[in-house]
Amino acid sequence: MKKRVLAFGAFIAVAAVSCSKNDNIEPVETPEVELVNVLSQNAVAQEDTLFFKVKASAGSTFTWSVDGKDAAIKDSIFKFVSNDLGEHTVTVAALKNEKRASSQTKVSVYGKYKYGTFVLNEGNMTTENGSLTFISPKGVVTDSAYFKANGSQLGNVAQDLFIYHNKIYIISQNGKKNAVGASFENDGMLVVANAETLKKEGAYNDELSVLKWPTHVAVLNEENVIIRDNGGLYRFNTLTKALTFVKGSKGASKLTMVVSDNKIFAAAGPKVFVVQPDKDTISYALDIKATVSGVVKSNDGNIWISNTGATPKISKINYRDYSLIKANDITTGSVSAGFGATPGITAKGDTLYFSGAGTKIYRHIFSMGTTEFMVDAKSMVENANIVYNNIAVHPLTGEVYLNTIKAYGWDYLVNNTSVFNFSGKAALSANYKNHTKFPAGTFFTYSFN
Repeated sequence: MKKRVLAFGAFIAVAAVSCSKNDNIEPVETPEVELVNVLSQNAVAQEDTLFFKVKASAGSTFTWSVDGKDAAIKDSIFKFVSNDLGEHTVTVAALKNEKRASSQTKVSVYGKYKYGTFVLNEGNMTTENGSLTFISPKGVVTDSAYFKANGSQLGNVAQDLFIYHNKIYIISQNGKKNAVGASFENDGMLVVANAETLKKEGAYNDELSVLKWPTHVAVLNEENVIIRDNGGLYRFNTLTKALTFVKGSKGASKLTMVVSDNKIFAAAGPKVFVVQPDKDTISYALDIKATVSGVVKSNDGNIWISNTGATPKISKINYRDYSLIKANDITTGSVSAGFGATPGITAKGDTLYFSGAGTKIYRHIFSMGTTEFMVDAKSMVENANIVYNNIAVHPLTGEVYLNTIKAYGWDYLVNNTSVFNFSGKAALSANYKNHTKFPAGTFFTYSFN
């Protein structure tokens, strides 16, 4: 009996000691975790990269996932890249002492070509189709962008493009035949593609067979795609595929058309035609009384018009009633459009640039009526011998883009897309070599917003 009492007493002592130790054990700490967006961007283009890092308790291990799928990354830094458009959820989990905590954020992926600069290439008309070169906001160049997106080609001698409601419309002079009538394998005279991804959404060739060397396109809506050819202006309905000549539009010039106030403004010798939606006749013909060399939309919706002749001018026209707001004489440099199909002027705000389709660039401040010489591209750019279509000013940065080639023949493959910054002393901020093939023009996605 005594032994039993002693044993029972020992058990109570051990139990008491054990309870005392449990009361003093520290609780296991759950790790703290914070997901940091390094670039502070919540939207990114396809194939581009966002960087994330994690802040967590020392000694933690990490796992990353995207939309609930393990990203197979254990590092504290995660590079997010996706081709899938739309919203995605990035999550990081931290593990320490078998305790888990997580943090997440949402990011959006948009099409690779939504923001940036397009250079449309005619191509060599007898040997190849047109093509599209894309320069991203970061300066990354994608050659043959349309072909890479679709595995098929643009039409022969691509001439102009227009972006409307997230669709890009590209017109080609010859479609599926070249200048001498030989057949070419391509997507036809008018191609419609997603403006973010360049995936083809529509292609038209036989429907436009009556057109003779079409050169320009502007869009009011899907039922009013206005195409300019050697006969004048046509209204094409992409839904019904009906093509209608716009009466009174004969003589429309081989120059870029612009849209303002849901109306199209198109140069026509000494006049500017106005075309409204669903109308089979021009609505107005503004008489400039001198050859129009450029029609450009102002950032306030009004219209810039340049003309050559005895007294070259740059005029600003009211887009509502077509009245003259103001006209400035141009006594230095030339506002000629040259042989190309792009306007002789380009504008950002109150500042306009022109070069007369040459390498000497001039700047005109409209409100002040002053014009000054900025630079001769030849002094900064090697092989800038022939300007192929006119300069264009970036609507956000104010930088001026100039396309040049070394010479005709096979020397067109030696070329430059030169970017000039005129915020201070003239400087060459970028120069992209040997990416173009007879460039038909420079187009900024931001211009179509």
